[in-house]
Amino acid sequence: MNIEKELEKKTILIADDAEINRGILKLIFEEQFNILEAQDGEQAIEILEAQHDKIVLLFLDLMMPIKTGLDVIEYMRDHGYMETIPVIMITGEATAETDVKAYEYGVSDIIYKPFESRVVMRRTINILELFENRINMEKKLEERTKELIASREKLEKSNEFLVNALSSVVEFRSLESGEHIKRVRYFTRIILNCLMKYYPEYGLTKEQIDLMVNASALHDIGKIAIPDSILLKPAKLTPEEFKEMKKHTTYGCELLEHFKQDESDFYRYCYDICRHHHERYDGAGYPDGLKGEDIPIWAQVVSIVDVYDALVSKRVYKTPYAADTAVAMIHNGECGVFSPKILDCFDRVKDVIVQSSELMSYADSNFVQN
Repeated sequence: MNIEKELEKKTILIADDAEINRGILKLIFEEQFNILEAQDGEQAIEILEAQHDKIVLLFLDLMMPIKTGLDVIEYMRDHGYMETIPVIMITGEATAETDVKAYEYGVSDIIYKPFESRVVMRRTINILELFENRINMEKKLEERTKELIASREKLEKSNEFLVNALSSVVEFRSLESGEHIKRVRYFTRIILNCLMKYYPEYGLTKEQIDLMVNASALHDIGKIAIPDSILLKPAKLTPEEFKEMKKHTTYGCELLEHFKQDESDFYRYCYDICRHHHERYDGAGYPDGLKGEDIPIWAQVVSIVDVYDALVSKRVYKTPYAADTAVAMIHNGECGVFSPKILDCFDRVKDVIVQSSELMSYADSNFVQN
């Protein structure tokens, strides 16, 4: 039983060049702790290197040969040991300047020679308990953070699955292969990254962009509610039919309401993109006639990439335009007015968009043929 208790003992390192001081501290603590001794700062560092994972507390003399107590603390700070090993400075020459410097270095307490055993014991136990509680709280916080991250990742995967499933329904109904959604997502990310770089006033972050890109896949979800006779009509729509087609923006929002679990950022991006990706910067869009920066920036981005992809892609009602023609149509306002900042970013990345659009269209045509 004594052997088991001995094995359970925690280890204290006492670093002091005066043997009598080490002896006094050893006498105070040897029943409760395993004791390691160092007679100078250099030896203390060697012991820390070898056994830092076992040491729970360091008594450290301030003035020692070869390396001082402050040298040892500096070493511990450089190696991250101050986070796990509390240090109690022991000194017989106290000055306000030295005390302040020691505390600034991260010392947990300072005791002065000669030692009062009961005071030293009580202060030591208090510090060990505080450190142990802090470390336990940090471990619990780390575990909880990991759980929250795992939960968020699981939710993001669920959201992505739902987004892909719903957007695929629209693609199949409109007789498309699914590449339109991929292109919209890809082009949306490119332009949002450009906005983040050149227009920091929007305050975009990588995390927000990831959510906006996923939300962009649902921009046309409301087309589920559009009759086939209109959605698949291989000719120009009548004014009445076009009026019904425009309702896909509000139909989509009604659908999203049924899936809403909370007022999250992701839901807001989905809703705004679904409702406002046909708004135009001059107020001539629909369904709400929003103007200028009243249109959420994420909806503005999806708007221009949706227009570009519609122009260069084959539809039941049209043949595709060449990339240069599509870019020119966007600039001259044939597809509505876009903000100068959106157009600037579009111009900055249009070569990448055009090239990737051609590659994706080639893959799309192979998909349809096969």
